[in-house]
Amino acid sequence: MLTCREVVTLATDYADARLPWPARLQMRLHLAMCAICRRYLEQLALTTSLLRRLGTTLDRTEIPPSLREAFKHRSTE
Repeated sequence: MLTCREVVTLATDYADARLPWPARLQMRLHLAMCAICRRYLEQLALTTSLLRRLGTTLDRTEIPPSLREAFKHRSTE
């Protein structure tokens, strides 16, 4: 089974569906048992989503208040 450190190393490829099926299976088994790694992947997905939104909705010089609040809200949980 994968360790938490290995999950972190493979997380981006897992999120982008670029892992071969044996590694995906190992990742799913680990995630089924590890709440900390599940939370890490949730945070990775949130960050990726926000960065994609940021890249498509901004002129890169100003952060919209709604996005600033989303970051503040998530950092206090």
